Amino acid sequence: MFTGIIEAVGQIQSMQPRSGDVRVYVKTGKLGLADVKLGDSIAVNGVCLTAVELPGDGFWADVSQETMRRTAFTRLTIGSQVNLEKALTASTRLGGHMVSGHVDGVGHVLSRSEEARSVRFRIEAPAALAKYIAEKGSITVDGTSLTVNSVDGAVFDLNIVPHTIQETVMGEYQPGHPVNLEVDVIARYLERLLLGDKAAESGSGSTINLAFLAENGFLKP
Repeated sequence: MFTGIIEAVGQIQSMQPRSGDVRVYVKTGKLGLADVKLGDSIAVNGVCLTAVELPGDGFWADVSQETMRRTAFTRLTIGSQVNLEKALTASTRLGGHMVSGHVDGVGHVLSRSEEARSVRFRIEAPAALAKYIAEKGSITVDGTSLTVNSVDGAVFDLNIVPHTIQETVMGEYQPGHPVNLEVDVIARYLERLLLGDKAAESGSGSTINLAFLAENGFLKP
């Protein structure tokens, strides 16, 4: 688990094809690795990766085909800047929200505009994720825990303060830029819980709608 508070910006140093997937080397910059062991998790742009080698100034990790399909990892190249966060511990200050490092989908930046000293981004999420995004709720964008300012369908707004712009890769965002999105884990589990016994039925993954809620007593007639 992670908090979505970015600890450092790293850089992709190598990407080696390995029998259909990729082994990647991430130089970690100011992210200290003294407490990291082989097998530990590090979030890279919000993707939970396992450290398989620790040569000193970074780590190697394997990126599966599943991760390549579900994330914006395919747009990364040697030299790309990436957000980094080590997995939280029992003594970690939880400054963001609970983040699993399991990306739900890839969104795209629609616009960027200056707003006083902050920057406002409009981002379009995949349609299937829209129901999990709520005004003033939490969302993770490339591993950064953020508050949703407003929502219009599958499009949501973010107001990013100068510190976040400086300490993450968000300063690079321009219209069209793909971003990894992870919705609030509570929303995902709540949806599954509301299915009750129907969760065990095949094809039950996205059957919650107004009719389902009314049928099961969650809406007043």
